[in-house]
Amino acid sequence: MDLQNRLEALIAPSLDAMGYELIRVQLQGKQRLTLQIMADRKDGVMMAVEDCADISRSLSALLDVEDPISGAYSLEVSSPGIDRPLTRAKDFAQWAGFEAKLESSQPIEGRKRFKGKVLGLDDEGNVRLLIETGEVAIPFADVRGAKLVLNDELIAATVTAQEED
Repeated sequence: MDLQNRLEALIAPSLDAMGYELIRVQLQGKQRLTLQIMADRKDGVMMAVEDCADISRSLSALLDVEDPISGAYSLEVSSPGIDRPLTRAKDFAQWAGFEAKLESSQPIEGRKRFKGKVLGLDDEGNVRLLIETGEVAIPFADVRGAKLVLNDELIAATVTAQEED
């Protein structure tokens, strides 16, 4: 198991028990390593600074005991933000109708980068996007990175969701 998967397997159950969902684990840097943990509240309420602080304290203790990363590193805990990364298959269903940028590990119709409206997932597990030339299906396993595009429509939907909470 590679370090990325090991970290996810170590962190996700703790977050789950605390009422959070793991969005992304990313180890960045060469000289100064930073372990970035991105989480969201399961209850749908917007993340607050206190949530990040609680997660940071809990995960710091866990990571100190398990010690999965050799050497020094900084722990950074954050919310996904409005223009959140789409890292799980369910994200593409949940955020259907919104614009996203996506990068594929394999060329699809001669290209690897796409920008368009998320249409969700099809029955074969492909991410469907409506791009300028029509609809494209990208195997979820080939999605290298994806995130929502910050635009007026996304901001308006986020504000409306906050007002309803």
